[in-house]
Amino acid sequence: MFGDLGKMMKQAQALQAKMAEAQEEIGRLEVTGASGAGLVSVTLSGKGDLKALKIDPSLAKEDEVDILEDLIVAAHADARVKLEAAVAEKMQSVTGGLNLPAGMKLPF
Repeated sequence: MFGDLGKMMKQAQALQAKMAEAQEEIGRLEVTGASGAGLVSVTLSGKGDLKALKIDPSLAKEDEVDILEDLIVAAHADARVKLEAAVAEKMQSVTGGLNLPAGMKLPF
């Protein structure tokens, strides 16, 4: 009986180490989202921080500011979806397909 407990503790420690490693890898991740057929792109870090913003010079017209603002928001949303998918894939590989309880998002 205690052997099983010891085995479970070792497995839990191994999972914890894998989770820490995965969190480090996620922290180094960068994803880029785009909108307007690539006229606007944003790059997010694995933690969701905005790292870069690129705007095609053709959009820098005074009467098109509203369009530019909408494209930036859309590019950010695209990058965020890609980031969440990348994080979910990484966590899936770490947990070996273990389904986490609803609402439990790692590493955030």
